[in-house]
Amino acid sequence: MRILLVEDEPEMASALRAALKRHDMVVDHAASLLEARDFVTVDAYDAILLDRQLPDGDGLSLVSKLRADKNTTPVLMLTARGDTADKVDGLDMGADDYLAKPFAFEELMARLRALLRRPTPMQSQVIRAGHLVLDVGHREVSIRGELLGLPRRELLVLETLMRRTGRMVQREALMEAVFGFDDEIQSNALDTHVSRLRRKLADADSGVTINGIRGVGYLLRETS
Repeated sequence: MRILLVEDEPEMASALRAALKRHDMVVDHAASLLEARDFVTVDAYDAILLDRQLPDGDGLSLVSKLRADKNTTPVLMLTARGDTADKVDGLDMGADDYLAKPFAFEELMARLRALLRRPTPMQSQVIRAGHLVLDVGHREVSIRGELLGLPRRELLVLETLMRRTGRMVQREALMEAVFGFDDEIQSNALDTHVSRLRRKLADADSGVTINGIRGVGYLLRETS
């Protein structure tokens, strides 16, 4: 289970990350709205724990952006602003639950479990770049209407790069998107997947190229 924790207080973030990991959850941590927006652009999460008061703005702006993009990921607000008006504002803007600080971790986990039990509608999301069309919900890639068969990990590489077309994606972000927590990973595994994917995209005249920045990451560019 993958959780995005958006919290700017280092001690609080460290304690929550450690506690969530003890419950076998994979936790990504963002300390600002800018970082959080980058995370949700690249990865899909089972739930988001979101502080309201962040250095670069109100956490509710992230909720509004998610809902405007038809992203239904459950959001649990964590905030010191616990009066009724603030809770109503948060829920009306699309948050799923609201927990005022200080709180007991047991209550946080109970609320998180309740959110994860709720059925969520399947998101129908299509990403386009060059001649590529990626149907995220059906896990299918097509070029000019013809399906392009890709193994799971190559598909994950492509999805991560397409979500940030024209921008560099760091190796660490790609590794987290492609490989599981317990996978035994060889040092060149990511490069091998990218190389195979790059060749298939070129052979299919996909209208995109994958460029590597040595030791840093990769970026996908449109060529048509």
